Amino acid sequence: MKVLIVYAHPEPTSFNAAMKDLALETLSSRGHTVVVSDLYAMGWNPVTGEGDFTGERSDPTRLSIAREQTYAIETGTIAPDIAAEQAKLADADLVIFQFPVWWFGMPAILKGWADRVFARGFAYLAGRKYDTGMFKGKLAMVAATTGTSADTYAPDGIDGDILTVLWPIHNGLFRYSGFDVLPPYVAFMPGREDEAGRKRQLDGYRQHLENLETAPRLFFHAAEDYGPNERLKPGVLARSGQQRNV
Repeated sequence: MKVLIVYAHPEPTSFNAAMKDLALETLSSRGHTVVVSDLYAMGWNPVTGEGDFTGERSDPTRLSIAREQTYAIETGTIAPDIAAEQAKLADADLVIFQFPVWWFGMPAILKGWADRVFARGFAYLAGRKYDTGMFKGKLAMVAATTGTSADTYAPDGIDGDILTVLWPIHNGLFRYSGFDVLPPYVAFMPGREDEAGRKRQLDGYRQHLENLETAPRLFFHAAEDYGPNERLKPGVLARSGQQRNV
C-alpha cells in the first residue's frame, strides 16, 4: 500500500512529530511505501488565489477559485507546488492527516493545503461526490493530538464528541471526495502526560496502525438513503456523524 502522511506541526520535537515518525517506521516495516509532506518544513503556502494558476485564466475579469481550478486542471496550468502534492495524493492508497487540534479544527497550514490541493476538477466535480467521489477506493484517516482530556471530547463533554469535531474533515473533505474513512487515532492531552503516559499513547497508535487492514470504516449514509432534496428520507434513522432526524 502507498501511504501519504500530510504532517502539520512546526516543532520537530513535538508529540505530533513522534506520531508521524512512528507511522513512518511502523508502516514501512510492514512493507508499505510511505511519503511524508511536512508542510512547515516545506514552507507550504496555505493561501489560495490567482497565483495558483500559471496560464491564462478562464475569466480574467473575475476570479472564481472553483472555475479557475477546474480550468487549470483541464489545461495543465495548476501551480507546480499544487501539482506536486496532487501527484502524491493521486498515487496514495491511504492518506493520513497528522495534526494538533487547534480551535476545534486543523491548523491553518493544513486547511490551506486542502483548499489548494483538493481542487475542483481534481478532487471533485458535479456528480462526482460522496459515493461517486473521485477518490473512491482510497482510504483516509486522521491522527491528531488535543490539548485537553478524552473526557472533554466525550459525547457529553464540554468540547463535544471528538467525531463531531472531526466531522468537517471526515465528511466534508474525505468522504465528500470519495474516500473510505478509517477511525481516527487521537492522542488526548499528551503535553500533560508523563513519559510513561506518552509511551502508552504511542503504543496505542502503533497498534492502531498495525490493524488498519481489518479496522471498520466510519459509517456514512449511502446515496439511496437521501431524497431528491439531499435530506435523509423519512424513516431513515440518522447514524453518521452529527446528522440527526428532525
